[in-house]
Order: sequence, then C-alpha cells, then structure tokens
Amino acid sequence: MKIPDAFRVIPERHSDRRGHFYEAFRARELSEAVGHSFSVAQVNCSVSRRNTLRGVHGTVMPPGTAKLATCVRGAVLDVVVDLRTGSPTFGAYDVTELDEATDVSVYLADGLGHAFLTLTEDACVFYLCSAEYQPGTMIEVNPLDPALDLPWNLSEPPLMSDKDRVAPTLAEAAAAGYLPSYKQCQALYRQLRVAGVG
Repeated sequence: MKIPDAFRVIPERHSDRRGHFYEAFRARELSEAVGHSFSVAQVNCSVSRRNTLRGVHGTVMPPGTAKLATCVRGAVLDVVVDLRTGSPTFGAYDVTELDEATDVSVYLADGLGHAFLTLTEDACVFYLCSAEYQPGTMIEVNPLDPALDLPWNLSEPPLMSDKDRVAPTLAEAAAAGYLPSYKQCQALYRQLRVAGVG
C-alpha cells in the first residue's frame, strides 16, 4: 500500500463445483512479505449492521498491536491511517474494499490506525492480532476528522460508538502526546526482524 508497513494480502483462490478454498493466513509467508515476524496472540470478530463506522483505532507503544483484518461476510470499506508521528506519511490513509467475494485481507503493522464502514447488513470482520487486548492501551481518533477527510461518502449519519463519536482529531491526539512515534515503531520492527525474519 502507499503507507509503509501496510499491505494487502491477496490469496490464491481454488474453485470447483462445491465452492472455493483459500489459505487466509500463513505465518511464515506473511512475515517474509512484511519483513518481520507476525505471531497471533488474539483473534477478534466484529459483526456490524450496515452503515456502521468503527475506528480509527490503534494501540499505544508499547505494547502496540499488528493486525490482519479480513471480511468473511458482507462488505466493508476498510481504511488504514498512519498514526505514527514523524512518519513521512503521517495522517495519510489507504482504502481497500474488503468483502467475502474477493478474500482480500489488510495487514497493519504496529502504529497504524484502522477503521471501516460496513456496506452491507450483518458484515463480519475477523482480526488476527499480535498482542492480547490490554485495557487503557487503545488509541481512538475521530473517523470524521475533517482534516483527515476519509472518503466515507456517507449518504446518512453512520452508526458509531459514543467513544468514536467524541474521539479527538488526529491533531488533538498528536498534541496530547499519546500517538506512537515513527521512531518507536521502526525500532520495534527492527527488533521483530532480528527475532523472527532475517
């Protein structure tokens, strides 16, 4: 993707008269592609009504959390936002439509933010996470921040949690000092590279 350390994962689909099969995740291949190890510590499942807007969510460093997100039912407009202060792409975003028909996934390294808008009823997104959830470590940035100008193309007000609705803008979050730094994230990626993938 245009944001460093974010990747689209496009599996090879094998179809026949019964349906289709694909490998959604293979640790070694993903780790080689992203340049550092990715191990799964927690799996989350999000089921949402149409026009639900979730995010922008990230995790403070440490502990950080890398994610592999896949829409296994319905369709979502998935957005990755660079939350790393000092990054050459700080505040930039990348958009991918994830749906059950294409099997595409999105990988986000530690320090990147994630949001999505559900395009269908009963959309289901699975996340493979590199760390277990720790209360008090979540970062929320308002997905309707006018400065971010994320391309939701809303025709009606979205369904949002109260926490997301009142979340700070990216500038406010940066000024408060709770966003991860690009330098912190690069140091972690190097550590993971040494520990996992040459």
